[in-house]
Amino acid sequence: MSSFRKALKSKQRDHKERSQLGFRKRFGLLEKKKDYKLRADDYQRKQKTLMALRKKAMDKNPDEFHFKMIHNQLKDGVHMIKPKVETMTEEQKKVMRTQDIRYVEMKRVSEMKKIERMKSELHLLNVDEEKKNKHVFYVDSKKEVEDFDLATHLNTVPELVGRAYNRPTIETLEKKSIVGTVEPQSIKKLAKQRELQYLRLSQRIDRENSMFVISQKIQTRKDLQDKVKKVKVCEETRSAPAVYRFEAKRKR
Repeated sequence: MSSFRKALKSKQRDHKERSQLGFRKRFGLLEKKKDYKLRADDYQRKQKTLMALRKKAMDKNPDEFHFKMIHNQLKDGVHMIKPKVETMTEEQKKVMRTQDIRYVEMKRVSEMKKIERMKSELHLLNVDEEKKNKHVFYVDSKKEVEDFDLATHLNTVPELVGRAYNRPTIETLEKKSIVGTVEPQSIKKLAKQRELQYLRLSQRIDRENSMFVISQKIQTRKDLQDKVKKVKVCEETRSAPAVYRFEAKRKR
C-alpha cells in the first residue's frame, strides 16, 4: 500500500500559480494565496486588537485611580510623562558607584586642610567690595558731630580711610618706610593674583561640600540595608540625602 502511495505521489504535479501577465505589469506583482493569507491574518489581528480596546474603554471606570496618573499628564489630547527631578548629579553618581565612603571622607578631609591653609594665607581680605560691618563712633555733642573728621579721628591720611585693613597711622608713615610694591602696575598684578586665589578657594569649598553630601548619601544607603522598620521623612535632593526615621530598638 505504501509503495502505491509513493507511486501516486510521484505522478502528481506541483501546483504553480501563474505570474502577472505581460500587459498587466504596470499593476505590479500578482498577489498569490500566501500573500493574501498574510494580509488577511494581519487584518484579523488588528481587528481583534481594536475590539479589545473598545471593550476596555467601555468597561473603564472614570473614577478609577492608577499610580501612573501622578507622573503622567494629558496635554493637547496626548499623554505626556512628567520629567523626573534629578536628585543626584552625574559626578555624584560616578563617585558613589566607584568609590567607598572611606575614600570620600579621606578626600574631604584633604580638601578641608587645603581650605584652612588657603584661608590662613589670604586672611579673607577684600572678599566682597561692600562692607558688611559698621564702625560706630560716639561723641558728646552735636557740634562735634558736625565737625567730625574720620581721617583725623583715625589719625591717618584721607586716602586710607576706605580701607578695612592695612591702615597705618600718620606717625607710622612718617617714621617707617613703605615695604612692598607701590607701582600701580604691580599693585594691579597682585590684585589679580589675589582674585585668582579667592576663586580657587571658592572652588575648593564647593568641592568639599559636594564630598560631604556624597559621603552622607553613601552612609544613608548603608543604613537602609539594616532590617529595621523605617519611614522616609524627607526626599533626597542634589544637596542633601534622604532623611529616614528608624524604629527605636532596645539593645540588650
